[in-house]
Amino acid sequence: MLRKLYDWTLSMVDHPRALWVLAFISFIESSVFPIPPDILMIPMIIARPSRAWLIAGVALVFSVLGGILGYAIGAFAFETIGKPILESLGKDDAMAAFSTRFNNLGFWAVLTAGVTPFPYKVITIMSGWTAMPLGTFIATSILARGLRFFLVAFLLWKFGAPIRDFIERRLGLMFTLFIVLLVGGFAALKYL
Repeated sequence: MLRKLYDWTLSMVDHPRALWVLAFISFIESSVFPIPPDILMIPMIIARPSRAWLIAGVALVFSVLGGILGYAIGAFAFETIGKPILESLGKDDAMAAFSTRFNNLGFWAVLTAGVTPFPYKVITIMSGWTAMPLGTFIATSILARGLRFFLVAFLLWKFGAPIRDFIERRLGLMFTLFIVLLVGGFAALKYL
């Protein structure tokens, strides 16, 4: 299934509206989609290196906008869904303490998740749920996602196809790492 989704994403590279597809994937990846926009960015930049900076810019803008949606999900759905569940389990005090700890490290949490393979969507939702200041969240998201996407764009612009081959040969390993990080993140939340 992952290979089919990956192949579909790659088929969009030559589509006349490839930048719009990248914008869409970048947007939904920040809150729900399992495939990172890098998978589409890489072949787009390889095919048209002169557009590397435009491609990275589109990914950045729409990833941050999608992050704001993730933030809203955390901010608004937590009260209606999450809090009653936690209260019924007697965990509302523990969650308040976690919220304070997360916000104390919020800048670093968003920066780390925005740059690394850690699922950015988890941090966007947690940022809204813990009421991280929206300005801090947006500024850190711009910094983190900008670093990530423009670094990928620079490496592909500079080194080209060998970087793509490396990623494509290790897709299964990369996906496994993604799942381990996702599960690890949720396990860490359980113990915080």
